[in-house]
Amino acid sequence: MSRPLTLLLVRHGQSEWNVAGLMQGQTGHVPLTPTGHAQAAAAATELAGLGPGALISSDLLRAVQTAEHCAAATGLPVVTTPALREQGYGELEGRPSRELWDVVDWTDPHWAAAGGESLAELHARVAAFLKDLSAEPPADVVALVTHGDTIRAAQAVVAGLGPDAMPAVTPHNGTITRLELLA
Repeated sequence: MSRPLTLLLVRHGQSEWNVAGLMQGQTGHVPLTPTGHAQAAAAATELAGLGPGALISSDLLRAVQTAEHCAAATGLPVVTTPALREQGYGELEGRPSRELWDVVDWTDPHWAAAGGESLAELHARVAAFLKDLSAEPPADVVALVTHGDTIRAAQAVVAGLGPDAMPAVTPHNGTITRLELLA
């Protein structure tokens, strides 16, 4: 009989590019703002009360900085992986997000910017990661520090939905989304 694996998905705190309204994607060097550090610290305190036994983070700076707060609050070491990165937006990264409404085909899960990845590819990456994690979970409760689109992809995967049915709402910076995955 399978037992559930509890996933606690922490969205990174506010970054400098969130404030500037720039598309981040997989740009790796974008740090948290002071507000982002405060959000990460608050999320870390909440996370510690939920008792994770493992802490895995995207390897992008804004997630790693958030994970460091989580590590300090939980006493867990941070393991990083590119599997938890945000959707790659290729040549669109660094551009003002408001400009992208006329460029991105938000209705096509197979559309990708040059050098980027589609929602379908993001969904497949997250599904493969979760499959591997559930095959050999490091703990019964695992904290994953990641990004908005990655969390939406994980929600779809756990619900058995495809990339065309990902939730429309992105969790706010510094929040925790709880999912149960059958291991």
